[in-house]
Amino acid sequence: MPALEIDRLTKTYGSLRALDSLSFSVEAGEIFGFVGSNGAGKSTTMRIALGVLSADSGEVRWDGSPLGFDGRRRVGYMPEERGLYPKMKVGEQLVYLARLHGLDANAARVSMEHWTEKLGVDARRGDEVQKLSLGNQQRVQLAAALVHDPQILVLDEPFSGLDPVAVDVMSTVLRERADAGAPVLFSSHQLELVERLCDRVGIIRAGSMVAVGSVDELRSTTAPRWLLDAPALPDISALPGVHVISREGSRTVLEVPDTPGAEQPVLRAALAAGPVHEFSPQRASLTELFRHAVSRDDTAQPVAGGTTPARDARTSEGTPA
Repeated sequence: MPALEIDRLTKTYGSLRALDSLSFSVEAGEIFGFVGSNGAGKSTTMRIALGVLSADSGEVRWDGSPLGFDGRRRVGYMPEERGLYPKMKVGEQLVYLARLHGLDANAARVSMEHWTEKLGVDARRGDEVQKLSLGNQQRVQLAAALVHDPQILVLDEPFSGLDPVAVDVMSTVLRERADAGAPVLFSSHQLELVERLCDRVGIIRAGSMVAVGSVDELRSTTAPRWLLDAPALPDISALPGVHVISREGSRTVLEVPDTPGAEQPVLRAALAAGPVHEFSPQRASLTELFRHAVSRDDTAQPVAGGTTPARDARTSEGTPA
């Protein structure tokens, strides 16, 4: 099945390097979450993929070939800055956009009716876009990305401004499109949603990909953590490599060395100090992984300052760019 490949994209704006040899791929049938702080390069990457911007170097490929004009007609794109005509009626606009992608009048209308009903805005087909709430505008924008039955989805902050019900609707649609074989790439700052929805995640910082993998793979790059629920916190200052991450009441999260049995001295110290109600391994959340990956400055870097090569975050070696 065809994959969407981002291969060594570099983009500069004057003295700033927005993308620095950025590479990753989105497989067919996969939902890929693209996350990073503001200014990290997410939107620039998507705009290059869609031909809105040109890269200084590098290539975007689909099914092994450069993604050109004909290929881009098969992409469903949702820009961060919404691209709908505010004074045009919803139904007329979606039919118009579908026809621009090559559908005939009847197929365009059938598709418009399907997606407006699917996304819960069928009652607003006769309304101007500017008269809709932000959430309904988001739904119509997604319908515009889907109305021509695209084979690839590229969505920039598609969940922004949506209520929980709309988030569930949109999540279901993205999963269905991926299950139908489409590569789905989307960016979001809602990391709990990314963690729940995505098959893989890429974390970008200063134009370089610093972590790529499933959430479970990314978790393997952090030191093991244990939850200790004990009224009396034991003295762990003498235990090598053990650090307190957080404490709330009697519950303490500890980081221990990544070696077999490294947690046992902690347990012995806790039992010596008093009763232990719980001692269990903890999994780092995507939010914690993200904070760790972007803990340094996350803005475009001066070209003259040089760069550090990005690493694959599925290994624990190397220094993030």
